[in-house]
Amino acid sequence: MGFSTHPAEPENNCDKFTGRAEAYALYRERYLPEIVLPPLREWCGLTPTMTVADIGAGTGMLGDAFRLNGNAVIAVEPNAEMRSLCKELHAADAAFHVIAGSAEETTLPDASVDMITVGRALHWFNMDQALPEFRRILKPSGWVVIVASGREGSGRAENEAFEMLLRTGANTQESTRASYVVYDQLDKFFAKGTLHHTEIPGEMHVDWNELRGLTLSTSHAPLPESENFAAFERALEEFFQRFQNEGKLTLATRTWMNAGRFE
Repeated sequence: MGFSTHPAEPENNCDKFTGRAEAYALYRERYLPEIVLPPLREWCGLTPTMTVADIGAGTGMLGDAFRLNGNAVIAVEPNAEMRSLCKELHAADAAFHVIAGSAEETTLPDASVDMITVGRALHWFNMDQALPEFRRILKPSGWVVIVASGREGSGRAENEAFEMLLRTGANTQESTRASYVVYDQLDKFFAKGTLHHTEIPGEMHVDWNELRGLTLSTSHAPLPESENFAAFERALEEFFQRFQNEGKLTLATRTWMNAGRFE
């Protein structure tokens, strides 16, 4: 295909979230069903009878939105720690299945799902390998839905300062969003098919503990056991104190939705 932004290193990308599952489950931004589901009902004819494969499912947040719609969900997650917590959180739900797999090798049967969903994970995929796998497991006329919900990288002083802080913690001058170029290529992936797109701006309001947990859930922040964590945490608290108002920090957010169908 020639569109991938990452080499074939799914196992290395997967390891970036080891040690972050608990913080991810507690503090990452949720996918709100009232935002996610209505466009998909309009664009894709989403009904409760559709089987959804959520690829790079993490702890199952995007799948949760579809379970509220009545859909059976297969959560495909390569990271053992994230997968284990996802299983634990959904142990009582017989229609939420958690399996080991990746975007490049889901292990699902041919033509077995009505919809593939991807949350905050597409930029970790090797798209040259993932796209043929998506085609293989989708039923004819099935849909690929990509939803990103989280903080903006710019447009507000708080967001821009937070972005720079994460770069410092990751010891890189490159934007933490450098790999997001893949999202600009969706029109190429579905060039001969159908592609819908919408964006919904918003805000998040977090206290110090929530900001700390949210930050630790990202792949860019040093983990608590690392030697530079103490300095990073001090800088994070200074950032919070600089921008907080009555104990809350406000960050601009955006929910970015796409639904595509191959020819």
